[in-house]
Amino acid sequence: MNAIAMICAALSLVVAQETVYQPGNGVALPQVVRQVKALYTQEAKDAHIEGKVLVSAVVKADGTVGDVRIERSLDPTYGLDEAAVQATKAWVFKPGTKDGKAVAVQVRLEHTFTLK
Repeated sequence: MNAIAMICAALSLVVAQETVYQPGNGVALPQVVRQVKALYTQEAKDAHIEGKVLVSAVVKADGTVGDVRIERSLDPTYGLDEAAVQATKAWVFKPGTKDGKAVAVQVRLEHTFTLK
């Protein structure tokens, strides 16, 4: 492996190990800049599924969303859980801060599905 490849690999490892903070104790929550509504799948509508999906997400120091996982499932069968994950990944934030610097912060978000 040449020197440039080794440096790139090392930088990738550092980025992958970014510290993720919990809000509070000097860590400010990220602020939503763009919120994307989760799409209601036709299958879920046909099955009359309503309720909430709770997701946990990492808002990275650049304001984009990284890791997203389901904390409380509503519908793993008809696609609403996945719709909530995909919508969350499209959100954009003003990043959270610690000591005046942008940092990655863990947040919890709720997506509500209601038939009209």
